[in-house]
Amino acid sequence: MKENSFKVGYTVLVMAAVVIILAGIKMAAVIVVPFLLAFFLAVILSPFYLWLKSKRVNEVFALVMIVSLLIAIITILFLLVGNSVEDFTNNVPAYEAKLRADLIALLEKLQSWGVGIPKEDILNLVNMQSVMQYIATTLKSLGSLVTQSFMIILTVVFMLMEISQFSRKLTQTNSNSLEKFIDISDSIKHYLLLKFFTSAATGMVITIGLKIFDVHYAVLWGLVAFMLNFIPTIGSIIAAVPAVLMAIVQYDISTSLGVALLYIIVNVSIGSILEPRIMGKGLGLSTLIVFLSLIFWGWLLGPIGMLLSVPLTIMIKIALDTQENTRWIAIMLGSGEGQAKRA
Repeated sequence: MKENSFKVGYTVLVMAAVVIILAGIKMAAVIVVPFLLAFFLAVILSPFYLWLKSKRVNEVFALVMIVSLLIAIITILFLLVGNSVEDFTNNVPAYEAKLRADLIALLEKLQSWGVGIPKEDILNLVNMQSVMQYIATTLKSLGSLVTQSFMIILTVVFMLMEISQFSRKLTQTNSNSLEKFIDISDSIKHYLLLKFFTSAATGMVITIGLKIFDVHYAVLWGLVAFMLNFIPTIGSIIAAVPAVLMAIVQYDISTSLGVALLYIIVNVSIGSILEPRIMGKGLGLSTLIVFLSLIFWGWLLGPIGMLLSVPLTIMIKIALDTQENTRWIAIMLGSGEGQAKRA
């Protein structure tokens, strides 16, 4: 009886601690998000850094090369999409009015054909102002990371400097720590590197396709497609929304259908055919868990949390799998493929 009471009390204590930690993370999201971005950038750049060191490149020179590369990428992105974000935000009221007018015209045409549609209810339900404002707000929040780029780059530099010493430190603690760290690092590195290249391919093809359709802010929507491709399942759907709406504003429904078809073709060919082939193995996560992690990390850390939802969940799953008393949680988070093979 006492043992059961102790287990219940321990479980309640752990749950309370988790709630307090999550509340602290949410309050400190302004600090946590840049740190996480720096961590995952360091994971992506570490193979390049270690390769330079293996070629006997001086450590300081290697770091200068990486910092220069990051600054160049950030500068190019700022020059390409900085004005587009500001211009799009300023034009949001005009876009809202055009979309609402198009929707009213469509509903009236359907009513003229004898289709019974509650026009006012649909107009109240589909609030174009909220949709366009949300897109503008999200773009601004992503753009604000550019202002924090100096701190992110500085953190990446210190993390890369620590890589060569970190393994030695772990071996001095206990034998399991290094194995756990390598397991987590390899899984995240494998996912992020391959996802980066497939997302870059997606963004470039989308940009070229939108340029052909002559849709405004094609480079911006290509960048959005690149970033949101890190969100599994629904990321590509979300990325298509602003470009399709822009096609409606500029042209008509037929052009927007062509843009939607472009996104479908690109995401099916790259996301459903190419990506699984080059990734080889799956994420080891349940499809439901991937979707729920998207919602959870998005609530906790905002739009960047959605982008990092999969690698963060992979980290937690591997960490839980290393402890006997939490392994059952890792199994529940998994896809069940490994358990089926062992059975």
